[in-house]
Amino acid sequence: MRFAVSMMQRRVEAPAARRLPRRRRAAAAALAVFGIAGLATGVQAQTLASLPTEAGARVQGDAKPIAAWTTFCQTYAAECALDRGEPARISLTPATWATIVSVNRRVNKAVEPMTDQDHLHVADRWDLAEDGIGDCEDFQLLKRHLLAQAGLPRRAMRMTVVIDEKGEGHAVLTLITDRGDLVLDNKTNAILPWHKTGYVFIKRESQDAVAWVSLGGVTSPVTTANR
Repeated sequence: MRFAVSMMQRRVEAPAARRLPRRRRAAAAALAVFGIAGLATGVQAQTLASLPTEAGARVQGDAKPIAAWTTFCQTYAAECALDRGEPARISLTPATWATIVSVNRRVNKAVEPMTDQDHLHVADRWDLAEDGIGDCEDFQLLKRHLLAQAGLPRRAMRMTVVIDEKGEGHAVLTLITDRGDLVLDNKTNAILPWHKTGYVFIKRESQDAVAWVSLGGVTSPVTTANR
């Protein structure tokens, strides 16, 4: 789905838009398309009651960040900021679960999947899919942005690097919850416990610093350029 910038900009208040740099205005406009109102509505195939209560992934020391994440954090500092005063786990209530399911599906449907190489002619770039096009990490970053706007603790939503079913680097969003670590993925609308995805978990953002931690995977990809 390609977003018409002129239409998006009408959904952002003009005074606020004028104070933002051009790229920021485009980002704000794109994000406004999704909105927060009504996220908890709609029929859900997955139910909260169906989720098991399981242990989360085990952190095994420090890890080197993906280079494109470092650049992303320089541009979008607020998206990488860590507040240790926030809860380290999401308490899954029916309302919170409905919001998570809705955001996951809406972003998966709205963003057009395309690799950074095809889209931007670069190997790997992380952003918020401002023009409605993105690859794996862009889907997940946008989901986190919207969920944080809806009141979920950013500290409990960690960008995660895995090796997928094709043996390629892939990015997912791990929600650290009181029912275990759940994974949001642009390849499926199903929200799965981390160990049921079939992926090899390499590393994820730390909950204690603007840094990354290892999850035990042996080989880390250099990029997450998977659609």
